[in-house]
This record gives sequence, C-alpha cells and structure tokens, in this order.
Amino acid sequence: MSNFQIVMPKLGESIQEGTITKWFVKEGDRVEEDDILFEVATDKVDSEIPSPVDGVISKILFPENSLVAVGEILAIISIGGEENGKSEKSAEDTEAKKIVDKEKTPINDSNEENAIENVRELSNRFYSPLVKTIAKQENISFEELESLNGSGANGRVQKNDILEYIKTRKSGKAKPDPKRETITESKNEVMAVSRKSITPPPVSIGAGDQIIEMDRVRKLIADHMVMSKQVSPHVTSVVEADVTELVLWRNKNKEAFESKYGEKITFMPVFIEAVASALSEFPMVNSSVDGDRIILKKDINIGIAVAKPDGNLIVPVIKNAEQRNLVGITKELNRLANAARNNKLGIEEIQGGTFTITNFGSFRNLIGTPIINQPQVAILATGSIEKKPAVLETPTGDVIAIRHKMFLSLSYDHRIVDGALGGAFLRKIADNLEQFDINRLV
Repeated sequence: MSNFQIVMPKLGESIQEGTITKWFVKEGDRVEEDDILFEVATDKVDSEIPSPVDGVISKILFPENSLVAVGEILAIISIGGEENGKSEKSAEDTEAKKIVDKEKTPINDSNEENAIENVRELSNRFYSPLVKTIAKQENISFEELESLNGSGANGRVQKNDILEYIKTRKSGKAKPDPKRETITESKNEVMAVSRKSITPPPVSIGAGDQIIEMDRVRKLIADHMVMSKQVSPHVTSVVEADVTELVLWRNKNKEAFESKYGEKITFMPVFIEAVASALSEFPMVNSSVDGDRIILKKDINIGIAVAKPDGNLIVPVIKNAEQRNLVGITKELNRLANAARNNKLGIEEIQGGTFTITNFGSFRNLIGTPIINQPQVAILATGSIEKKPAVLETPTGDVIAIRHKMFLSLSYDHRIVDGALGGAFLRKIADNLEQFDINRLV
C-alpha cells in the first residue's frame, strides 16, 4: 500500500509550532476524507484538523501534549494500492522521480545530503517532501535551496520554483539570489540569538508563597512576547487627543445607531476608522520586515486585541478596514469579538493582520507601551477617556473648559519606522479623532 503523510499545518503568520491536545483516532482505525484526526492548539487558536484522504491510520508519531514544529510528520495513513510486502515511497517521492531526469549526478558530500534531509532543523523555511526529494536527487546544496525565491505563500519554494532553477542552472544562467542569501544569514543570526540560553536570576520562595504553573497558552504568549522584543527594537511615542466631539456624538446617537442597525457602537469602531485612514497616508507603517527587505502590505487588515474568559488575549482581524464604513466596521468588530469570547474564531479570522490596536482604556488605564505583534511593525494602545480642564483659544481670548481627553501610545519597530514617521503617523490618528464631525449622520 502507498502511504500519505499527515504533517503539522501552519495555522497563522509567525506560528512555527503547535501542541497536539487530542487525538480522535488511534493506530489501526479506518478514516474517511474530512474525518477529524486531531486537535492542535497554538497561542492564537485551537483547531480540529481533518483527514485529507481515505485510509487506515498505520502510525501515530507524536502523542498528545507534544509540541511539534510546522511541517513535521505527525502520522501516516495507508491508502489504496497493491500489496507487495514492501513499504513504497510516498506519492510525492514517486512524482518527484517522474519529474527529474533519470541520469543523476551522484552526491559525494554526505554532510550536504544530511543537510537536505534535516533542512527543517537548519532552516526557518518549510520545504515539502517533494521539494526536498528533487533537491537531493539534483544535488542542490542547502545554501542553494535557501537562496531560492519561492512563489508560494510567505516565499515558500514550490515544485515549479525548484524545477525552473534546475533548468537555468543546467544552462549556466542560474545564480543564487544575493538578497535571499543575506536574508537567510540575518534570519539565522536572529534564530541563533533566540536559541541562546538565558539564565534568569534565582527566585527565593518563602514558606507562605503560592506556586502557580503557567498553562500552555500563557507559555506560548510569554515566548511570543520575548521573541518580539528580541527581533524589533521598540520605541513608543505618546500624544494626548481631545475627543470631546466624538464623545458627544456617541452619547447623542448610540441608541439611534442600535435601533437602526441592531448593533451597539463603542468608541473602538471610530478608532479603527481613524487608524485605517492614517495607514492609507503612511503605508510604511502598514508593513513587515523580511531580512533586509521591507514588505509594504497592499491591504489594511487591523487586528483588535480581545480578552477571553480565561484571561488570555486573542487578536481577531478586520480585513480591508479602509474599505468599510463605520457601520461595516462596527458589525464586523462585534461579530469577531463575540466569536473570540466564545472560542468560535476560525483560523482565517486571526490571520493576515498588518496592524494591531489594543485598548488599555477598557481597564481604566491611561497610557500603555504595548509590544509589537510580529511580523507587524507597529501597535497602537488607546487609553481611558477622562474629563480634564483644558485651555481653549477663542476669539475673545483663552478660556479654561472641561474637555474629554485620552492618550494614544504607538510602539513601533525602529528598524524601519523612525521617530519622524512614527510621530507623524500617531499625530494623524489623533487629528482624525479630534476632527470627528459632531453632526455626522447615523
């Protein structure tokens, strides 16, 4: 019989591993396509993974509660085929044999062969078994493989990419991409730093102290936060915005808004609208860093940090926020927030974010310095709206009046967002909020 390999899926940007929380099958079980095989959990979402094929579970390689890297083989399913008493190559390996030339250059360097076999441990890129088989048979070195620019998602090298490289290499025209090599080197340096063991100072435990073990999600969040601080040099800028017009408008129209659209409106939809407008004017903030390349994102997808009942946070994403009006943003925000609190978010609803907003004001906090949600380059924290005395300029002179004010704080990646850009972007968000039209129709 031929075998089909079940691998750990990639469940979101920046997610490189997941925990198998439950197997719904055991070795020897027959499964049909779309039967649930296992449940996997990350710091973002828990998901049930279905079987892509019909067959029999011949081997389960990782038990429950195992932390497994993306792309690792989790199980093997035996599918239809003739019995010959011998284990056959996987379907992908068979296809690879048909694709590549029959006359192969022998591989003389056993270390290079091992590098291709263990590419998952050596690289932070994922290569399918088919791509690795072709690379091995065509004597493509690990460095060459890493230098290729893939056409798949997140630069993933696909079959056509490596076959095209083989053609050009045989004609003598192929050259490794120096940018890709530089990126690989810089990524490996970052990974090497992140792997260094940092010994924390010892903690003394008193007789009356309570010890609480971190749960799985808290451990993953902790690792993600430490990684973000290691990758991005964080800088935070703060402005104070006068949002009196916005507060008066909402107080006046919130009941009419709910009556007309069936949705409660908070201040957050207006914050999202203001941020989306500012990102349209400052596209560099709507970007990611890939080695020495800056990737400007076409879409403006704004993630909103939502507190779950267990105390952890999740960040659902409002896609194409700049294309939605205030009603559309409100409806989508309320839908995602409700799904997040009830653990009903789908994988696609937490992926693709290009910028994040976290609302410290919901806890009556004035100012915060949030940590960037990788691989984004900036995050906005909105503080509590408070009544304050303020000096206003009038035609007859300055007066002191009671105004509604709030602090906005922007943490940004100083590798590509300098103080001038970060400050101008943050000021634009504040201006958008301060210039809110109090006569705006519901």
